[in-house]
Amino acid sequence: MPLRVSIVEDDDRLREEFARLIEGAGDITCVSASRDAESALAAIPPAAPDVVLMDLNLPGMNGIECTRKLKDLRPETQIVMLTSFESTDAIFQSLAAGATGYVLKRAPGSQIIDAVRDVYNGGSPMSSAIARKVVAFFSRPVASAPSPELDRLTDRERAVLVALAEGQQYKEIADTLGISINTVRNHVKHTYEKLQVNTRLDAVRKLGRA
Repeated sequence: MPLRVSIVEDDDRLREEFARLIEGAGDITCVSASRDAESALAAIPPAAPDVVLMDLNLPGMNGIECTRKLKDLRPETQIVMLTSFESTDAIFQSLAAGATGYVLKRAPGSQIIDAVRDVYNGGSPMSSAIARKVVAFFSRPVASAPSPELDRLTDRERAVLVALAEGQQYKEIADTLGISINTVRNHVKHTYEKLQVNTRLDAVRKLGRA
């Protein structure tokens, strides 16, 4: 039986290129191709793919949230993120959401095919540029002293930051603190401004937990 793959990619040209690449591999077949997260969540469960190639930056719901929802629906399906970016924050958010591979879109077609086979066989494929970022992340000191800038945060903002450090998503934080997701987003925005950071990872570092 050929290895079954679904593609989630909003760029029509790239989606078609990935589909042709998959079909040309011989031992792999494309069972669905979706242009956004919402249609992917409807198409993928009945298609029952072994592997999903997931675009990170989708219109509407992004690839990370789509990955999280798909893993709830089909935990056995392996997900490889396809992205143009090498953001450390996005890498770890994707892995935390359930992705088991992370490959750059500009990688050679043979590398993308190898990633599909590798993740299906229990591996965790990553482009070399991504792998270097992961190694660099784990090579840094385990923790640092809390930043004095934390004193600028309100108690609620600090609680949200601690929840982020624990890997919680916005909905989980909202449920835990009894506030709306929009309120969580506002707290995160104000926290980033006060700590002068732009990503979750940098904010957590200020807390001394990364």
